[in-house]
Amino acid sequence: MSSGTGITDADGRPVPVKVTVDEHMPATATAGGPAPDAAPAPRIGIRLTPPAGELVWSCTPEAARALAAELLRAAEEAENAPTGRPVTVEAGELRRGDVRDGDRAMTVESARIDGSTVHVTWKSGAGRSWTQAYAADTAITLKRRLPEGR
Repeated sequence: MSSGTGITDADGRPVPVKVTVDEHMPATATAGGPAPDAAPAPRIGIRLTPPAGELVWSCTPEAARALAAELLRAAEEAENAPTGRPVTVEAGELRRGDVRDGDRAMTVESARIDGSTVHVTWKSGAGRSWTQAYAADTAITLKRRLPEGR
């Protein structure tokens, strides 16, 4: 990972991040040190380099997976949180993952433009899908819009 990851320090400055497979440590140990013939346990290294100084962490692959799962959960929660106010877009600008504003959850599964008509396939919160046609310039109010490229 590089400083272009979007990770910043408390002051908003970019923080370069490097993830590596670090040196191995003994998997088991006794009071006197590593057990004889102990298999080395792989470690994942995480190095953050903010302007204030370098931070170096190390964890097991299992802990790295748990961290990744928590980061993914938090990212999805942040993306799925309702925005402060609805946004209105033209039907021709709809994209997968957009959620229509209204009493019932309706998420865009796909949007296909055919000349001046947009065919939008919606999916309800109950899992039902249907397609509706709109003029490309029809205003559609969205409750939530995922970031570009998702």
